[in-house]
Amino acid sequence: MTPAAPSSASPDIGFAESSLGQSLLRVLAEGSASNRAIADYVLRNQVRVTALGIEELADACDVSTATISRFARDLGFKNYAAMRGAVAETLQSVLQPVEKLRSMIARRTAKTSPALESLGYAEASITATSRALAGTQIDRVGAMLTKARTVYVLGFGLSSFLAGALAMHLQPFCRHVVEVAASGGTEVAASHLATITGKDVLVVVSLPRYTLDAASLTRFARDAGATIVSITDSPASPLAELGHHVLYAHSAHPVLPSSSSAALAVIEALAVSLMTSNKANVAKAARHTEAIAAYLHGEHQIRKPVKKN
Repeated sequence: MTPAAPSSASPDIGFAESSLGQSLLRVLAEGSASNRAIADYVLRNQVRVTALGIEELADACDVSTATISRFARDLGFKNYAAMRGAVAETLQSVLQPVEKLRSMIARRTAKTSPALESLGYAEASITATSRALAGTQIDRVGAMLTKARTVYVLGFGLSSFLAGALAMHLQPFCRHVVEVAASGGTEVAASHLATITGKDVLVVVSLPRYTLDAASLTRFARDAGATIVSITDSPASPLAELGHHVLYAHSAHPVLPSSSSAALAVIEALAVSLMTSNKANVAKAARHTEAIAAYLHGEHQIRKPVKKN
């Protein structure tokens, strides 16, 4: 099994796109419960796996060492050591461009504060995401949103504000936009999605830490025939397999559970694609600006204070 060619995507995506990663994703989708647990762990912890013995990996996945050995053989390796070597070889390939970028940022921020270092990681995340995403892919999603009867937008936890930002960007240009969890939790979101059909689109935003409710509600919408657009961080994400269209945003961060910088950049790129897709949207943008102009602060437009009696 050959490693991947160097990729400009994030390490998680680059690893998943390798031949080994593709084999693991197939196990994740179709394997037994124990094999899915192993595949999931390897996809999410590639670096750690390269340092783990078979007993340690078995403990981490709550399976036996015999199960790990069978898993490795099923993937075409002689034993676990051979599989671990393939993980290391694949990682070396996919990490080269990313580590080069990180090293450059580290040299630049060596004498700066952790806050500025975090900004450097945000820059690296956006750069890796930009190199991996094709503009035509975003354009296709934008065109689909324009034609949808209703666009539902879903995000929980740290992803909720991203869903809110996306909904605000889409509202002037789509027929009907519903932010399904804006005014409540899972029960409100489920109520909004109760009438979703094949004429609708659900855009779900989910970064680590993923929520079970986001996955279950997305699965419900897909079963109802809706088109699913997933904005998530990795092919190992539970939202990746549910999406008809998947936009990946790099989210790794040395301190935070995940970084939202790249996901927000993807959302803004999607909004720009939608806004500039046709002349009608330009007119909609002008009407939207005119409608809210009285509420905006500017040199030539300041709302007069309300006189009190």
